[in-house]
Amino acid sequence: MKIAWIGTGIMGAAMCGRLLEAGHECVVFNRTESKARVLLEKGARWASSPAAAGEDAEAIFTMVGFPHDLEETIFHPERGVLAGQKDAPHRAKFLVDMTTSRPALARRIAEAAAILGIQALDAPVSGGDVGAKNGSLSIMVGGETDAFEALAPLWNVLGKTIVHQGPSGAGQHAKMVNQILIAGNMMGVCEALRYALAAGLEPEKVLESVSTGAAGSWSLSNLGPRILRHDFEPGFKIRHFLKDLRIALEEAEAFGSGAGLYLPGTQKARELYDLLERNGLGEKGTQALFLWEDQKKI
Repeated sequence: MKIAWIGTGIMGAAMCGRLLEAGHECVVFNRTESKARVLLEKGARWASSPAAAGEDAEAIFTMVGFPHDLEETIFHPERGVLAGQKDAPHRAKFLVDMTTSRPALARRIAEAAAILGIQALDAPVSGGDVGAKNGSLSIMVGGETDAFEALAPLWNVLGKTIVHQGPSGAGQHAKMVNQILIAGNMMGVCEALRYALAAGLEPEKVLESVSTGAAGSWSLSNLGPRILRHDFEPGFKIRHFLKDLRIALEEAEAFGSGAGLYLPGTQKARELYDLLERNGLGEKGTQALFLWEDQKKI
């Protein structure tokens, strides 16, 4: 399949790389061209803009940082994906956004794409840099069922658990559930490891005991060892996770009438991560929450 891939950060580059290795033809765009170099060396072609990337594509994928980045990527009147599709000799069939973004924006993109005869899906992922590299991501998809099913060969290259959550925006809501769970879990992982160290235990042995029991989790197994090695480089950056937590809290506040849904654990996680970002750690991985009391270990 001819694919346009827009956004070649930590996750996007690994995912597009898997599509290239599977034999798909990929045209890529990223605001910083150097971040796409590995993909270009693997055979991807460079495009000068999101509009140009999608000119001859059957499926256009976007995976950028923030909702405002996504809006510009899709809706810019000259360089945006939809601007390019208006004049494309053969319009894309599918537009797949894998950014974690706002459900309302996913619906807006789907409505605008439909006017051009393009089926749009929101398909955020979970699994971090490890999952992106080995194709074991969990992919949460919102959009039309027939479009979801048509893209099965691509989903299967990128992920291990692929679930159609419902109409446009449903994938983003499911991702908010995922991020709420991670927020609470990361606080537990960091507090537990601090406790183990304060008690004089050998933390590697503690991890061996607890990671396969009822307390086990992806974060504990994958990020716990990084914490013990003082490896706080990002598989997923704090500044991006903060964006997700803010979206989750805003969506929760908007539910129903009155005060909305109160999420005290997520509120606390946002406060702690906000503290880290204000102290210059926004580019570190989410496991750097471990440093919230002692930032001298960076």
